[in-house]
Amino acid sequence: MSNLSILIVDDEANIRKTLTVFMESRGHRVRNASSYHSALVEAGITRFDLAFVDLRLGTENGLDLIPELSRNCPWMKIIVITAYASVDTAVQAMKRGATDYLTKPFTPSLLEKVIAQVETRFHAETRPDSTGKPVDAADPESPFSSKDPSMQHLMELSRQVATTGAVILLQGESGTGKTMMARAIHHMSPRARKPFLVISCPTLSRDLLESELFGHTRGSFTGAVRDNPGRVAACEGGTLFLDEIGDMPLSIQPKLLRFIQDREYERLGEQITRKADVRIIAATNTDLQKAVEEGRFREDLFYRLNVVQIKMPSLAERPNDIVPLAESLLAEFNAQHGKTIPGFSTGVLQLFRQYPWPGNIRELRNVIERGVVISNNREIDTDLLPESMCCKKNPLKIGDPVSLDAIEEHHIRKVLADCHSFQDAAEILGIDQATLWRKRKQLGIR
Repeated sequence: MSNLSILIVDDEANIRKTLTVFMESRGHRVRNASSYHSALVEAGITRFDLAFVDLRLGTENGLDLIPELSRNCPWMKIIVITAYASVDTAVQAMKRGATDYLTKPFTPSLLEKVIAQVETRFHAETRPDSTGKPVDAADPESPFSSKDPSMQHLMELSRQVATTGAVILLQGESGTGKTMMARAIHHMSPRARKPFLVISCPTLSRDLLESELFGHTRGSFTGAVRDNPGRVAACEGGTLFLDEIGDMPLSIQPKLLRFIQDREYERLGEQITRKADVRIIAATNTDLQKAVEEGRFREDLFYRLNVVQIKMPSLAERPNDIVPLAESLLAEFNAQHGKTIPGFSTGVLQLFRQYPWPGNIRELRNVIERGVVISNNREIDTDLLPESMCCKKNPLKIGDPVSLDAIEEHHIRKVLADCHSFQDAAEILGIDQATLWRKRKQLGIR
């Protein structure tokens, strides 16, 4: 790569300026953001190859930004920068999708090394195979290799519908791989060479969600300092994935319905009607039919989304796939983090088979990446697994010799796994949905 498109996210103006000057002097294209939300806006406008994200963004946590940037730009490499280094934050950063971790102050030679590593990784991920076809390092179908007949049928269905332009609704528990399935369908479709973009409906306010979808003009609301074309325009010819569509505010649903029906929309602050050729794939872990009955979701939108429904099974419903998936993920994270971990101990494999996996595939990924990050190139044994997971063999109860954090995590995972909706889980836990959303992010639960 001759140059990179780089996003610098830091609340310190001097750091942004210094990094910008350094990167531009090496021929790279640079954009800046000083906050969580301005970074999301920039990511909605520009396709970045690399992002430097400060751990502390004023009152906001830079770690929370990592998965959001990764959803928007799956190919993006993310480097966490901080003056407050610790093993715990390094592990958290890697678990959430960061590529590397730098401690301030950093030298020019260190930055040069990081850039070289990123460029090398990009080259490796796009190397041609024996047929001359580029190999995607994150094979979209790999999480769905399965010995389970129902899962094999599901993959065949996804291949059939991928060739069409039909709207698809993915249903299933959090962490079952709905985003990966949406990306796999996109890669198997005629739109594969066009953008695949993601919007997570619960993470944005009503106004920001509408702006991210359809765009806005400068000055259309407080904080709109420049025009934003929106994800629909940025996704022309490609696929737009609407994650957790059940949490989309009612006020935006008619505009989405109109776009699905007529491919027409207007940006905020503008009267011009625009058109776009974008395929919609939506996902939910809630019962949309029940939401329709309760008046929380439009019936006409539900039927428009429910053209083709694909129900993702939980990981517990695919017991024979757990160990092969774990081994595949171990190889992936070994390559990603430069490790040579040979495998799992007998005790870990037995625990994997017995564990209920309330967080499904996403939890399995997090558990294995955590083990890879903190392992000293020895096999992954039970001492490298999360404490709460090891305690799952015998359900936790008050008075057990474990930390309060482990009990809280165990309780939140159990309630989320048993509830049909995010709102129901928040009510049972006695906290508001925003607080539960933050806790989910902190614990890596999806």
